[in-house]
Amino acid sequence: LLCVGDFFGSAQDPEWEDYQTGTKKAPIQTYILGANTEEAVRRFPDVSGCELAENITYLGRKGVFSGASGLQIAYLSGVESLQEPAPAHCFSSKDVADLRTSLLSTPKFKGIDILLTSCWPRGVEKFGNSPGNVDTKKCGSGLVSVLAGSLKPRYHFSGLQKIYYERLPYRNHAVLQESAQHVSRFIALANVGNADKRKYLYAFSILPMSSMDPAELVRQPQDVTENPYRGPGGWDRGAQQLPGAEEEPACQFFFDLSPKPKGQKRPSEGRAGRQPQTKRPPGKPPLPTAACWFCLASPEVEKHLVVSIGAHCYLALAKGGLSPDHVLVLPIGHCQSMVELASEVVEEVEQYKSSLKKFFRSRGKRYVAFERNYRSQHLQLQVVPVPQDCCTTEDIKEAFIAQAEEQRMELLEIPEHSALKQIVQPGTPYFYVELDTGEKLFHRIGKHFPLQFGREVLASEGILGMPSRADWRSCQMGREEEAAAAQAFRQAFAPFDVAQED
Repeated sequence: LLCVGDFFGSAQDPEWEDYQTGTKKAPIQTYILGANTEEAVRRFPDVSGCELAENITYLGRKGVFSGASGLQIAYLSGVESLQEPAPAHCFSSKDVADLRTSLLSTPKFKGIDILLTSCWPRGVEKFGNSPGNVDTKKCGSGLVSVLAGSLKPRYHFSGLQKIYYERLPYRNHAVLQESAQHVSRFIALANVGNADKRKYLYAFSILPMSSMDPAELVRQPQDVTENPYRGPGGWDRGAQQLPGAEEEPACQFFFDLSPKPKGQKRPSEGRAGRQPQTKRPPGKPPLPTAACWFCLASPEVEKHLVVSIGAHCYLALAKGGLSPDHVLVLPIGHCQSMVELASEVVEEVEQYKSSLKKFFRSRGKRYVAFERNYRSQHLQLQVVPVPQDCCTTEDIKEAFIAQAEEQRMELLEIPEHSALKQIVQPGTPYFYVELDTGEKLFHRIGKHFPLQFGREVLASEGILGMPSRADWRSCQMGREEEAAAAQAFRQAFAPFDVAQED
């Protein structure tokens, strides 16, 4: 057990006396980080690490813990300090520099398995999901950002803010500019026994990086985001301020700002790079600033699934769809949710929705659309047809509400003509359902949300009767089958296609 927050409660914690006197013993071997306050310092007799009681070991201010299996765990105790040397409950830039140097000097260093810090890294939420009320600009540590950015941990745990927060995974390389690397996951844990019953334990299975298959190690999950620490003011710039750091040319993550010889053109930066500021034809969407599976300009998009392209949006068959005519409405340019769409894009989305309603109605099917703005990088409005003889619209509505109640989620009905922008702010995670009658259901996502919730409801016995297809990964077809299905849908949908009308 590795504790990332204060193991002890207050200075008057009665249990600690039991541990010290030996009348009470920790049930398993426990390794903890150091004191985060002056008050707790007196319980740590040696800042370099020591055994505090039987089965309770303080790791020390900083270091690397290597397991017998080859697992590497780096750790940094305390809170950030500008003083040098730092107080006993703090760390300084020298501590971070020493820890970085000890690991980065290792031949062929690729990263570590786990990083433990008391402090949150500053800016960890950038490009990812929101941590709620935690403002890392105020409480986060820039030095921890430097450490996390350079050590590339597969898992980074922190506990000082006493809330549970699991950030979307982020990549450690610039796409098409650097070799693919593993992703990192940041997880903050709450304090033990907290009144709000926030998660304070995180159990997971991990193989040491050194023993993993290279292809499996660098596999990128669908919800991966850009690295929050790279770019202007990020770890790559902050690391220059550490003792012994070499001066590096100034650069940004999206495009290079280093001076070029006169007359020399700046090379293209590829998918992850920003394109030169050239004039864009009117009505055309901006190019994506980062690699994305669903940006139409991205080489990663599976274009054989595309069935219609409008001015601002496009239509594509869902990969591993619930049925052959399960489609996605997506913005051509990069946008994360319906709430963030420009008015002209919203208008075209509505046109596509209206056309799909007419198309499915002509084939004896009902229209159901849902969006999950959670652990998703690009807006995907899922549109699933349900045969009219299967169930009524009221049955579908009740199925969503009943399943939400089982999951202890509040799925609220919102006014038919209300816009999502009136209900939720950009960046807020949510789940949204729209039925063919215009009725709308909405859930504001808090801590946890089942990623396949929409599919699970529609695939259930009472609706489509195919529960085995709830997970899209179990429904995938070969590329040729997908291309044939897309061609068949394209031909059938042609009379209703708003793009063809234009």
